[in-house]
Amino acid sequence: MSRRSEPRRDAPLGQNQNGSSTVKAGTSYSGLIKATARWEILRQHVEDGVPLTVLAEEHHIGLRTLQRWHQSFKLQGKPGLEPVAQGKRGRRMPSDFVKLVEGLALAKLPRTTAAIHQQANKVALHQGWAPVSYSTIRSIVGEIDPGMMTLAQQGAAVYRDKYELVWRRRAERPNAVWQADHTELDILVFDTGHRPVRPWLTTIMDDYSRALCGYMIFTGAPSSLNTALALREAIWPKKTADWPMCGIPDVLYVDHGTDCTSHHMAQAARDLHFEITFSAVTRPQGRGKIERFFGTLNTELLARLPGYLHNVRNPKPGLSISELDTALGEFIGQNYHQREHQEIKETPQKAWQGNDWLPRLPESIDELNLLLLTVAKPRIVHRDGVHFQGLRYISPLLAAYVGESVILRYDPRDVAEIQVFHRGQHICKAVDPTHERSIMTFKDIQKARSARKRQLRGQINERIATVAEFLPAGQPTTEAPQPDPAVHRTKKTKLRTYAEDE
Repeated sequence: MSRRSEPRRDAPLGQNQNGSSTVKAGTSYSGLIKATARWEILRQHVEDGVPLTVLAEEHHIGLRTLQRWHQSFKLQGKPGLEPVAQGKRGRRMPSDFVKLVEGLALAKLPRTTAAIHQQANKVALHQGWAPVSYSTIRSIVGEIDPGMMTLAQQGAAVYRDKYELVWRRRAERPNAVWQADHTELDILVFDTGHRPVRPWLTTIMDDYSRALCGYMIFTGAPSSLNTALALREAIWPKKTADWPMCGIPDVLYVDHGTDCTSHHMAQAARDLHFEITFSAVTRPQGRGKIERFFGTLNTELLARLPGYLHNVRNPKPGLSISELDTALGEFIGQNYHQREHQEIKETPQKAWQGNDWLPRLPESIDELNLLLLTVAKPRIVHRDGVHFQGLRYISPLLAAYVGESVILRYDPRDVAEIQVFHRGQHICKAVDPTHERSIMTFKDIQKARSARKRQLRGQINERIATVAEFLPAGQPTTEAPQPDPAVHRTKKTKLRTYAEDE
């Protein structure tokens, strides 16, 4: 039984398998463009086996239209996908009438085919044109470029996301590219004043492994401080085995928000030797990876917590912001990092660890703190410590700086301790005794005081020795003190009230 030869599928449109032209006589360049667009859609069914019903729903094309294209392809090959010239239609229509129908279909507010049919025939009657059937109107509307329809009715942003070519790539190795982004979480929590608030989340994601290197939960609008705190957590090694991600990235990919374009972040990038790359304004393409994590977070974690905002009337918070922070950290380390990612086909933790490579790190946490933590106003070191935000911070090492002006840096998530700097150099970590987690005894304070006095006594003795060297013994260093007149007057007028005063 003989089989009809199938058209060559890999031949360029407009050529047969011998390379000769198969373009129909009278076919225009626009006809070839439309045929190419039709083949790009139909190819998914012919070569990849995607059902026509799926293609119809995905591309918003009628199922019968796709079936007609498929039948034409089976009979004539790719040339069969070229649109029929207007002169070959069953009924000739004025070109202005076709443009009228297309214009009605491309209106900003979508019209039904029935409404277009009714309105177009009213115009046809007024112009003296022959009325057309509903199926003819539907055929004209169905042949409009889907991209044109999207651009006309949904705007440039939707058209760009749906039809413009996007260059998708994955970084070549861990820590080559990090992405930073913010989102307002769909949950209510209690702030420090026990008021219900909707918190924000800043995340730092490694592009290669999809691992979350660091994050920051906070209230209020995103700021350079919150981005810096998330970056600090991402860079410095964590204390848990299920969160090994750390190091300095080569490139940090951020949006154009003021928090990321600030002088603070630019200075940190220069000092830590990484590059900041900004996404185009209002065009955050390439950020789908981190936004998919936000979706996962909503459906798999937040939906199970009290205060979730979706599908609940009058939600009430049940967690504090610190409790939400703990829950998020456990979800990332014990769940998200340990399961296989659909795109990279391995777990984020395994992908990041790779072949036991060594990340690039700062010299010390103090250096990182100096670059990324907030800078407070100058403070004076008092005898009882440093006063800041209504709290008092102490450290044995502050004993040598009483009366000196210092700079304080701190993490808003943990005000139990602050970092103290003097003339650009890190001095110590000072703690609030009422909130500290470590124990500081009075002996530590006494020891520091004694050490400071010994230091001062040594400096005094050194200077006395210098004076003795340049001023020989017996030579007065100052003039003889004159008697104080007030003292003599006091002695002369002293009252003798009791006999014991004699």
